Amino acid sequence: MKRTFATLSAAVAALASIASAPAAAQEKQQYFPMLTFRTGPYAPSGTPWANGFVDYYKLVNLNGGINGVKVLWEECETGYATDRGVECYERLKDKHGGATVFQTMSTGITFALTERGAADKIPILTPAYGVSESADGEAYKWSFPIGGTHWASADTQFQYLAQRAGGMDKLKGKKVTLLYHDSPYGKESIPVLTARAKANGVELATLPVSHPGVDQKAAWLQIRQSRPDYVLLWGWGVMNSTALKEAQSTGYARNKMIGVWPSGSESDVKGISGADGYSAVLLLPGPGASSKIAKEVLEKLHAKGNGSGPKEEVGEALYMRGLMNAMMSVEGVRRAQEKFGKGKVMSPVQARWGYENLNIDQKRLEELGIADIMRPIVTTCKDHMGPSSAKAYTWDGSKWNASSDWLQADPNVIKPLLKDAVDRHLAEKKQTRRSAEDCNS
Repeated sequence: MKRTFATLSAAVAALASIASAPAAAQEKQQYFPMLTFRTGPYAPSGTPWANGFVDYYKLVNLNGGINGVKVLWEECETGYATDRGVECYERLKDKHGGATVFQTMSTGITFALTERGAADKIPILTPAYGVSESADGEAYKWSFPIGGTHWASADTQFQYLAQRAGGMDKLKGKKVTLLYHDSPYGKESIPVLTARAKANGVELATLPVSHPGVDQKAAWLQIRQSRPDYVLLWGWGVMNSTALKEAQSTGYARNKMIGVWPSGSESDVKGISGADGYSAVLLLPGPGASSKIAKEVLEKLHAKGNGSGPKEEVGEALYMRGLMNAMMSVEGVRRAQEKFGKGKVMSPVQARWGYENLNIDQKRLEELGIADIMRPIVTTCKDHMGPSSAKAYTWDGSKWNASSDWLQADPNVIKPLLKDAVDRHLAEKKQTRRSAEDCNS
């Protein structure tokens, strides 16, 4: 009996060991939920963006993880709808030991999740989009529009407009029409463009386009009647290609149209007759088919049948944005490990510190293989955005060509708007700015 009992005890112990193995492995996985939109009218924009995310995470794991910690990701389809984005957040936030960070991939979803993320102590990462005033980290502790906001997009777009006109002094008296997606994303452009127009004597008209953007007849009738000198396009998905088609049908010159990064992807212009000459100002990054990281994706993933989409999209603007967004999420965790333990799984609170203390310098960008289309990123407690750089690209009928040097969002334009918005936010929420002690925590 003793021998039988000992054998049974050993078997039970072995089974317990096997049962605990997944839990032990789970402890070495960093969980990144993804709110993606591969279906619906915005799928042509959302799909390459999501593929870039996934391929970057695959590369991280192929290269040993984050100092040995493997990346675990899970997609949840939102269709770019705010209510579905909130449902996905609630469904995923506590899975696999808890979400490290959420990237909403939608300004509307960002608005809906900003306070939820803060209450749950989960960072909300929105590189180059989101709630523009969340750049102030002393007021928005859990929000990170790293590398830029829609306000930065609007300012750099206006700077490029001035370059096209021959200088800021040449804009006085010009008529400019803003054609924008009637959503939180499109509306974010208005404060900056209004301020810039007023300061430079520009007559600015604003024309909203309802979701999803296929019905623009009335807007283009107004454009044909008012005959603006330039049209600034803030579209998304099918709205962009529709705008270019309507411009051609009404005889409006495409070289007088300037978009921003959500209106500057290959899916917006490919196959569109007459899109030649259209330009878009892209916050980090732009298209990068020759980037080292794009070549690495082709060699390590697509060459082995493990790419997340068609290999032809690797290097395109939205695909590269997905790579960059995923890179930001990983680099924040890597930075947090420097403080809280290299090779350890970081909690959302620890990861938040990493996103708030990023220092992705030129050397690191070169190591990451994305230095040709990125600029260094530094964040602090006060500044959750960091420097915001953009570059203009012009479509020649087959590819995007750089048509400007690096453009930097002007703090003299952004800061007054930021202060006013943050002051209102703090007053409405009856909150105060973070203390120095909290910044160091």
